[in-house]
Amino acid sequence: QVQLVESGGGLVQPGGSLRLSCAASTSIFAIYTMGWYRQAPGKQRGLVAVISSGRDTNYSDSVKGRFTISRDNAKNTVFLQMNDLKPEDTAVYYCNAWRTMFGVEYSYWGQGTQVTVSS
Repeated sequence: QVQLVESGGGLVQPGGSLRLSCAASTSIFAIYTMGWYRQAPGKQRGLVAVISSGRDTNYSDSVKGRFTISRDNAKNTVFLQMNDLKPEDTAVYYCNAWRTMFGVEYSYWGQGTQVTVSS
Protein backbone atom coordinates (compact mmCIF):
# COMPACT_ATOMS: atom_id res chain seq x y z
CA GLN A 1 0.00 0.00 0.00
CA VAL A 2 1.28 3.46 -0.92
CA GLN A 3 0.13 6.60 0.84
CA LEU A 4 0.16 9.85 -1.10
CA VAL A 5 -0.06 13.24 0.60
CA GLU A 6 -0.67 16.33 -1.52
CA SER A 7 0.06 19.89 -0.46
CA GLY A 8 0.37 23.34 -1.96
CA GLY A 9 -3.19 24.10 -2.97
CA GLY A 10 -4.96 27.33 -2.16
CA LEU A 11 -6.57 30.47 -3.48
CA VAL A 12 -4.78 32.41 -6.20
CA GLN A 13 -5.72 35.23 -8.55
CA PRO A 14 -5.92 34.68 -12.31
CA GLY A 15 -2.46 34.80 -13.84
CA GLY A 16 -0.86 33.63 -10.62
CA SER A 17 1.17 30.52 -9.83
CA LEU A 18 1.04 27.60 -7.44
CA ARG A 19 3.28 24.59 -6.88
CA LEU A 20 1.68 21.36 -5.79
CA SER A 21 3.66 18.60 -4.08
CA CYS A 22 2.83 14.96 -3.54
CA ALA A 23 4.90 12.89 -1.14
CA ALA A 24 4.77 9.09 -1.46
CA SER A 25 5.39 6.52 1.25
CA THR A 26 7.20 3.89 -0.75
CA SER A 27 10.81 2.82 -1.11
CA ILE A 28 10.24 2.02 -4.79
CA PHE A 29 8.91 5.43 -5.78
CA ALA A 30 11.27 5.59 -8.75
CA ILE A 31 9.47 2.81 -10.65
CA TYR A 32 6.02 4.40 -10.40
CA THR A 33 4.44 6.49 -13.08
CA MET A 34 3.16 9.55 -11.25
CA GLY A 35 0.26 11.68 -12.35
CA TRP A 36 -1.81 14.69 -11.41
CA TYR A 37 -5.54 14.64 -12.05
CA ARG A 38 -8.24 17.16 -11.27
CA GLN A 39 -11.96 17.20 -10.69
CA ALA A 40 -14.12 20.30 -10.88
CA PRO A 41 -17.63 20.39 -9.39
CA GLY A 42 -20.07 18.47 -11.58
CA LYS A 43 -17.31 17.11 -13.81
CA GLN A 44 -15.42 13.86 -14.07
CA ARG A 45 -11.87 13.49 -12.86
CA GLY A 46 -9.42 14.01 -15.70
CA LEU A 47 -5.71 13.80 -16.39
CA VAL A 48 -3.65 16.96 -16.00
CA ALA A 49 -0.10 15.65 -16.37
CA VAL A 50 1.87 12.45 -16.01
CA ILE A 51 5.55 11.60 -15.65
CA SER A 52 6.94 8.11 -16.16
CA SER A 53 9.74 6.40 -14.31
CA GLY A 54 11.94 7.41 -17.24
CA ARG A 55 10.78 11.04 -16.85
CA ASP A 56 8.74 11.11 -20.04
CA THR A 57 5.90 13.59 -19.60
CA ASN A 58 2.47 14.11 -21.06
CA TYR A 59 -0.01 16.94 -20.53
CA SER A 60 -3.63 17.64 -21.24
CA ASP A 61 -4.06 20.19 -24.02
CA SER A 62 -5.65 22.67 -21.61
CA VAL A 63 -2.49 23.01 -19.50
CA LYS A 64 0.31 22.60 -22.06
CA GLY A 65 2.78 25.45 -21.85
CA ARG A 66 1.49 26.55 -18.43
CA PHE A 67 1.99 23.54 -16.14
CA THR A 68 5.14 21.50 -15.57
CA ILE A 69 5.32 18.11 -13.85
CA SER A 70 8.58 16.94 -12.30
CA ARG A 71 9.80 14.38 -9.79
CA ASP A 72 12.49 14.06 -7.17
CA ASN A 73 13.11 10.37 -6.63
CA ALA A 74 15.48 11.04 -3.73
CA LYS A 75 12.59 12.68 -1.86
CA ASN A 76 9.81 10.38 -3.14
CA THR A 77 7.98 13.48 -4.33
CA VAL A 78 6.26 14.64 -7.50
CA PHE A 79 5.55 18.29 -8.23
CA LEU A 80 3.17 20.25 -10.40
CA GLN A 81 4.24 23.81 -11.16
CA MET A 82 1.21 25.75 -12.34
CA ASN A 83 1.69 29.13 -13.99
CA ASP A 84 -0.70 31.59 -15.60
CA LEU A 85 -3.60 30.06 -13.73
CA LYS A 86 -7.11 30.58 -15.05
CA PRO A 87 -10.51 30.32 -13.34
CA GLU A 88 -11.17 27.13 -15.28
CA ASP A 89 -8.22 25.52 -13.49
CA THR A 90 -10.27 25.59 -10.29
CA ALA A 91 -10.65 22.01 -9.07
CA VAL A 92 -9.54 19.46 -6.53
CA TYR A 93 -6.16 18.14 -7.66
CA TYR A 94 -5.29 14.52 -6.98
CA CYS A 95 -1.97 12.73 -7.09
CA ASN A 96 -1.79 9.21 -8.51
CA ALA A 97 0.89 6.54 -8.38
CA TRP A 98 0.68 3.70 -10.91
CA ARG A 99 2.72 0.69 -11.84
CA THR A 100 2.23 -2.74 -13.32
CA MET A 101 3.94 -6.00 -12.44
CA PHE A 102 3.26 -9.41 -13.99
CA GLY A 103 0.02 -8.09 -15.48
CA VAL A 104 -1.27 -6.72 -12.19
CA GLU A 105 -1.92 -3.01 -11.93
CA TYR A 106 -1.27 -1.05 -8.77
CA SER A 107 -2.88 2.39 -8.51
CA TYR A 108 -3.00 4.68 -5.51
CA TRP A 109 -4.63 8.08 -4.93
CA GLY A 110 -4.04 10.94 -2.57
CA GLN A 111 -6.80 12.74 -0.70
CA GLY A 112 -6.72 15.76 -2.99
CA THR A 113 -5.89 19.43 -2.58
CA GLN A 114 -8.17 22.30 -3.53
CA VAL A 115 -7.00 24.88 -6.06
CA THR A 116 -9.22 27.94 -6.49
CA VAL A 117 -8.44 30.59 -9.10
CA SER A 118 -10.50 33.68 -8.52
CA SER A 119 -10.18 37.44 -8.26
